[in-house]
Amino acid sequence: MKTCVSQRFWFYIPGHLIRALLSLTLLGLGPQVQAQLSPGPLAAAHAELEGLSNCTLCHELGQQVSSQKCLACHEEIQTLVSARQGYHASAEVRRQDCFACHSDHHGRGFEMARFDQNSFNHQLTGYKLEGAHAQVDCRECHQPEHIADAEIRGRKGTFLGMDDACLSCHADYHQETLGEDCRACHEMKAFAPATLFDHAEADFPLRGAHETVDCEACHPISTRRGEPFQQFTGLDFGKCVACHEDPHAGRLSDACTTCHNEQTFNRFTGGRGFNHSRTGFELRGQHTRTDCFACHSRSHQPRTVFADQTVTNENACALCHEDQHEGRFGLQCAECHNERDFLALNDMSGFNHNQTDYPLEGKHQAVDCRQCHEDRYSTPIDFSACQHCHEDYHEGEFADAGGQSPDCERCHAVTEGFDYSLYTLDDHQKSAYPLEGAHVATPCFSCHLDEASGRWTFRELGNSCVACHGDTHAGFLSSKYYPEQDCERCHTNDAWTAVSFDHEDTGWPLEGRHSETTCRACHFEEVSPGAWTQHFDDLGTDCAACHENVHGDEFAVDGVTDCARCHGPASWFPEHFDHNQTAFPLEGRHAEIDCMECHRRPAPGGGSEVVYQIERFACIDCHQ
Repeated sequence: MKTCVSQRFWFYIPGHLIRALLSLTLLGLGPQVQAQLSPGPLAAAHAELEGLSNCTLCHELGQQVSSQKCLACHEEIQTLVSARQGYHASAEVRRQDCFACHSDHHGRGFEMARFDQNSFNHQLTGYKLEGAHAQVDCRECHQPEHIADAEIRGRKGTFLGMDDACLSCHADYHQETLGEDCRACHEMKAFAPATLFDHAEADFPLRGAHETVDCEACHPISTRRGEPFQQFTGLDFGKCVACHEDPHAGRLSDACTTCHNEQTFNRFTGGRGFNHSRTGFELRGQHTRTDCFACHSRSHQPRTVFADQTVTNENACALCHEDQHEGRFGLQCAECHNERDFLALNDMSGFNHNQTDYPLEGKHQAVDCRQCHEDRYSTPIDFSACQHCHEDYHEGEFADAGGQSPDCERCHAVTEGFDYSLYTLDDHQKSAYPLEGAHVATPCFSCHLDEASGRWTFRELGNSCVACHGDTHAGFLSSKYYPEQDCERCHTNDAWTAVSFDHEDTGWPLEGRHSETTCRACHFEEVSPGAWTQHFDDLGTDCAACHENVHGDEFAVDGVTDCARCHGPASWFPEHFDHNQTAFPLEGRHAEIDCMECHRRPAPGGGSEVVYQIERFACIDCHQ
């Protein structure tokens, strides 16, 4: 038998001896045996477990005290360990047995939860003591009133049951007006000042002079519910007058920021947002960008500032502005001008230009006055010719030998716009290039408007076709048939498709159906959608050069199929073919039936096929 005694008086008792002791207890000898074998009385907390019959409630037979049995009774500790919360859930403590710190059998007055408070590592609890907390006596925090659980709160001297919420120990100074997360604004060193609070993230960021104002000036300290209270929420900051006195006594509205900023209230920064229409003088156009003191006298008296123009009529322009026309057009400036710009005129509906020497007609009626009256209408305008106001668009193209260009009215109805021309077809027929054929119906811009530059031109266009039209045959057709790119050798002005070329000049005259075929059918080939190539000199004269040889090599002689042996240019019908020259002359009824009756037969893969060379001519081969 081995008996092991530790420094904490725990015994290892063999299982057979425990069973013997239990038997003795049943025989009435338990008290004497217990007095001899128990290491000592249990602590007060475990006194109800006294007696050998209760040993197995904490001890395993033949083993040390079981931590599992400890936690089975101490469910509050088991819950924290399972949740990995608190001191007992830390890695340093969790791997130890319970009896390593909490021994028993030392008497009723023995304190089982003993530790050195001065050297205790509070960080193992999951709540590191920082700042002022590091200087606080343990019992200042670990008091029953700070424990939420009623059962734990009833235990004398317990350190359990605390949470890390600030308000579990501290009174809510803000009285539920700022939530429960104190550490969003405060740190552990001291409750004041709230060093973590950033006013820039609040609904009212501090700028300018507000940055230097003491907090209590806006957040006064009062008494609420019998406790000191400082208000931080529910403050009205939508308008300046909620905090500041209005020195204008309501005369200029309460939109202070339209004239002032937060740097200093005594500095005027302009009234761009001030609703001037409330004064009876609505600001429009340039007036909205004019400095206030250009119209108002400066005053440092808040009750009289901007009050010097209260009777000004907004239509009496001459009261403030100099009359540039020296009274020649009266003083009703608004009939012609507006506030956008003194030179930006209205539609001039109130001004009768017919009273001048130049009545406005057509397009001139919509022209801005300043385009003609560049120096504010004081200098007379020479309107005897268009070129005195308008530049010569044609840049001298129509100038005479002396360099003088005709006036625009020669070809244009100038009051209707320069896009419309008075130059007629009859005028064009008298030019160096009379129009003929399709040219008569061609719009002017097709020849005279350069698409690349967008400019019209009328001189030195050239008289040859290729001067305007691209040479579509370049590189394909020999110059023998159109020397010097003379398109008129084949084409006329009526239409490009009307070709008068004599095909006999090529040595291959057109006969039969060939004379009815368009040139493009033989000489143009589409190589891709929208892209064509041409064939002239490289075309062969045999039929297979253009037509598909449907017979293959069936009628070839020395590898060449001569279609003309059977066919002519009039049609595909084999009008030259003589069946009597074959191995089967047609006689009797055979001369009357259609060719296909004999030369069409079923195809091996289905359908039918045409066979011209028949190898067997016995009647039974065709007739059943």
